[in-house]
Formats: sequence, structure tokens, C-alpha cells
Amino acid sequence: MVDQVRRFNRVVTQRVGALNEEFLARDRSLGQARVLWEIGPDGSDVRQLRSRLDLDSGYLSRLLRALETDGLVVVTPSGADGRVRTCRLTGPGSAEWAELDRRADVAAGSILEPLSDRQRTSLLAAMAEVERLMVASMVQVAVCDPREEQARYCLRSYFDELAERFDSGFDPAAGIPASDAEMTPPSGLLLVASLHDEPVGCGAVIFHGEDPAHLRRMWVDPAVRGLGLGRRLLAELERHATAGGAGAVRLETNRNLGEAIAMYRTAGYREVPAFNDEPYAHHWFEKKLA
Repeated sequence: MVDQVRRFNRVVTQRVGALNEEFLARDRSLGQARVLWEIGPDGSDVRQLRSRLDLDSGYLSRLLRALETDGLVVVTPSGADGRVRTCRLTGPGSAEWAELDRRADVAAGSILEPLSDRQRTSLLAAMAEVERLMVASMVQVAVCDPREEQARYCLRSYFDELAERFDSGFDPAAGIPASDAEMTPPSGLLLVASLHDEPVGCGAVIFHGEDPAHLRRMWVDPAVRGLGLGRRLLAELERHATAGGAGAVRLETNRNLGEAIAMYRTAGYREVPAFNDEPYAHHWFEKKLA
């Protein structure tokens, strides 16, 4: 599998021109061209730029300095916060951006042109699937203190979505609580998924001694649904539950969360009688752990 990934990488880098010293026959490297393109006509916060491109801050600084030296970019402190730097294209930078954009269209066309209609359709479908899976591979999942801002963002987003989807709305204070202490080791833990340093999902496991562990607060940002992140979070929570000594896990859910119910069933959860008095729940599930 590793060999196949490496073969794919070699073909793609060669075909898109990443091996050329001057990308798209312009007088700059692929790295400089990509940063210039990402800044775009609207400009960009340097921190967001680094996050979007997953670049080391030192390397990004060198790329920006080179673009500044060429008179294509200006980097200035943000008016709102002097600690935040903003990149904007100059007049020549905007012209260069437009030319790079035009040449990128030509390069993409040169890949499609030799192919038949059927081959183009197959290639585009394969590219979409590869893009989806590559994005999925960039998502990072880690244990997070529930008091941190990324965790608070996920929990707020989770509550807001439930309020929209539940028939009677949702009030966290009315349901069975999952306190910060319960989601902090050794009582339990909270996982937060992030993409480009932005939180996109969460899930918690709470331990109950020899009784089954309780899975709570499962949420995935709608923007990244379809990447398999829900199943990944579920599997990670089960792994942590096993490591914590639990022989089984339990959870409850609302009838309006049909996609979650389907995921639990296909992941090996069986429906059981109600094991708590959660007022928003219609289904209770349990799974034995290996």
C-alpha cells in the first residue's frame, strides 16, 4: 500500500509540473506560486495562510519575503490586532495572480485534452474521491481539555445543531449532564478532531468503574461530513474505553439523528432497553468491546 501511494505521488508531481524549477513557466517555485494564489484578490491572514497550507511558519516567512522582494505582496499588521499580520497582493501581484490562474487552467486542460469523454469522466470521479480521502487523512484527532476554546466551540456547535434538529429544541441543562470534570482524565476524556488547526468534530467517553463506559457529545461539522470522521471518532472512543478497562460502551440518541443511528448499528451496536432517563433520547445502544 505504501509503494502504491508513493507511485501515485511520483506520477502526480511529474504530471502537474511540481518538479519544474519554474512552476507553470513562471519565474518562481511551486511554493511561491501556491502562496501567491492562496493570498488571492481578497488577501489573507498569515496565520490562516499557514494553517490552510500546513506550512512551517519559518518556511512560509521565507516564501513571503521572496514575494515581497519581487514586489508582488505586502505584509502588514492587522488594523484590529497588531500581533496579526495580513498579506495583500500589490498591483503587479494581482496581474501575476491572474496570469498564474490562466496558466493553471491551461495546464489542467492539457491533462484532460488527450483523453476520451469516458476517460475524462473517470478521471474527474477518481480525483474527487482522492481529494475526499486526502482531506480525511489530514484530520487530526487528539484528547483535549474540555475547557479549551476548541473544545468549547465543538460543544457549542453540537448544542446549537441539536436545538435545530430536535422536535422540542434542546436545552443542555434539561438533559443528563456531561461535566468538564467527567470529560477529564481519569474520569473520562474528550476527543477533538481538527482540520487545518480548526475544530471540526468531537466525542467524549465517561468511565463508570466496572459498568459500561458512556459515549457522549458526538458531533461532526456539516462541512466535513462524508469523510468518515464520525466512524473514526467512534472507533477512537471505543479504543480509549478499552484502554480504560471498560468491557462495553453505551450511548443514547434522538430519533431525529437518523444518520447517527445508522452508523451505530453498522458499527456493531445493538439496541437495548433504556438505561437512563435522558429526556431527549428515543434509542439506547450498547456494544461489547474486545
